[in-house]
Order: sequence, then structure tokens, then C-alpha cells
Amino acid sequence: MATVKSTKSILQFIVLLGIGVLFIWLSVRAITPEQKVKIIDAFKEADYFWVAISLLISFFSHFFRAYRWNYLLKPTGHKINLLNANCHVLIGYLANYGIPRMGEISRCTLATKYDDVPFEVALGTVITERVIDFILFLLIFAFTFLVQFNELIGLANQYIFDPVRSRLSGISQSPTKIIVLSLIVLIMIAAFFVLRKKFSSLLKGKLGGILKGMGQGLSSIAKMDKPFQFIVLSFMIWACYFYSLYVCFFALNGTSHLGQKECLALLIFGTFGVIFSPGGLGAYPAIVGGILLVTYHVDEVSSFALPWLSWTSQFVLILFLGLVSLIVLPLYNRNKNVVSPTAEK
Repeated sequence: MATVKSTKSILQFIVLLGIGVLFIWLSVRAITPEQKVKIIDAFKEADYFWVAISLLISFFSHFFRAYRWNYLLKPTGHKINLLNANCHVLIGYLANYGIPRMGEISRCTLATKYDDVPFEVALGTVITERVIDFILFLLIFAFTFLVQFNELIGLANQYIFDPVRSRLSGISQSPTKIIVLSLIVLIMIAAFFVLRKKFSSLLKGKLGGILKGMGQGLSSIAKMDKPFQFIVLSFMIWACYFYSLYVCFFALNGTSHLGQKECLALLIFGTFGVIFSPGGLGAYPAIVGGILLVTYHVDEVSSFALPWLSWTSQFVLILFLGLVSLIVLPLYNRNKNVVSPTAEK
């Protein structure tokens, strides 16, 4: 079983890495030798003071996420030392560059090892975090469209609505697909009724304990004693994401004229790029660069340079902080007395 899971993870990594490499190839294949020289010059002439400010803001986004985590853990009766929490989050981000969503697993595993938080409880709180982040993402998405509807409706059609409509129309126009989907649903319903007693016994055993722990973590938000602070921290995390990209505009002459409305759009659609490949490798620069070029009419050199400047600097930050965390975490916790496994009453 472990071998099967390992093979599946490796295959998933290869596929996602392949997608990232494909996006990189699509980004660079049309660049002429003259443009390559200009792009190199753009990186040489960039104002790295603004890049440093961007990295500092990004660091605070990770710190706020680690700090916010304890607001969810406290109702479950657990608390993570703040240094540990930061290390867990940073190592998780580093793991996500290898295999998306692996960061959540490694983060919860570390919380169990160093802070005595049951894995399923930690996982429940992390899932709750993701749900909150997704809700905030939808709110920002809606606000961005409200202020830039004419500019962005074409992008939404290209990247979101058209692919969805294409898949749905393909299913509706194919009787065979409809029949197959219907059979799958019927088989699942029949299997549930046939195996419901077995499911019931599983829920009373180890699986039930896992689900109970996850439920405890998920329900922590309803038991939170400081919801306002949690909400403020959640908005501050997204504000850091926004401004870490926004200040990068000033690093290049070709993008220094862009404003906050443009940054909102790049933040939203760039987030889809992070979903498509490990850490956004290739996909993030391709999507952001395309929007800069087509929608905001930024010159080709700056459209290529800005997203790669932003993505590379963030990758270097996570690589550095993640590796440091891997060293610091076991050293700091070699004396288990420094660990606070339970919340103060």
C-alpha cells in the first residue's frame, strides 16, 4: 500500500512538473535573440530595493498565517509554540513546490511530532483555513470584477467560463457520456446500500476516530473566542499577498505605471497559476505575463520580466526559510520542555 501511494505521488509530481515545464517552454519559445538581450538587461537594471520590500511583506504573510493557526487550535485544547508554528508553515510551503497540497500534510505531521497535536485535529484546522482563504478569494474575485468588469470579462471567459462550458456541452451532446455518468451514479448508490453496514463499522473504528478529530478541527471556528482578530489576520494575509506583488511593479520601468486595480487582477489570475503547477512553476509567469501584455498593453520585455522576477524571488525566499526551518525545528525542540502541547486554560 505504501509503495502504491509513493508511486502515485511520484507520478503526480512528474505530471505537474511537466505542466510547469510546458508553460515555461510556451513562455520562452517565441522570444527572439534581441528580446532575450533586453530581458537580461531588464533584470540587471531592476531596482531590487522593491524586490526586497516585496520579500519582507511576503514574510509577514507567512508569519500571520502561523500566528492565526493558534486561533483555530485553541478551541481544540492545543497550542503551538509560535516559532514552531512558523517553521511548520514554511516547511509546508517548501513541500508544496514539490507536490501541491503536500505542504498541508507535512505541516500537520510536524505539529503532531513537535507539539503533540493529533494529526487529524491539525488537518481539520488546516482545512478550515483553506475554506476561509477560498471564501476571501471569492470576495476579492468578485470585487475585482466589479471595478474592472470590461477589462476582465474576456479573461474570465478564456480561463474559466469557456473551459467549463466546453466540458458541459461535450457531456450534454454525447449520449454515451450521459449514460456512463448515470451508471456510475447508480453503481455508487447501490454500493452504498450494499456496504452500508461495513461503512458503519468503519466509522466506529479508526476511521471514525480520524473523522471525529477532523470534525473537531473544522468546528473550531465556531468555538473561537476571538473571531474578530482571526478575520483581521485573514485579511492581512491577503493584503500581504497583494502588496508583495504591487511593490514589484516599481522594480521595472515598464510596469511602474501600473496601479492597484491591475494588481488585483494579476493577483486573482496568478493564483490560478499556482494551482496548475507546483508553486506556480511556469504557469504563474505565463498567465501574469499574458495579462500584462494583452490586457494592460505592457511591453513584451516587462511582461515577461515582472512575473519571473516576482515568482523567482518568492521561490528563493521559501527555499531559504524552509531549509532554515528544517534545521532550526529539531534543534529548538531537542528539549521537549519548550513545547507547549496544550493551550493555557
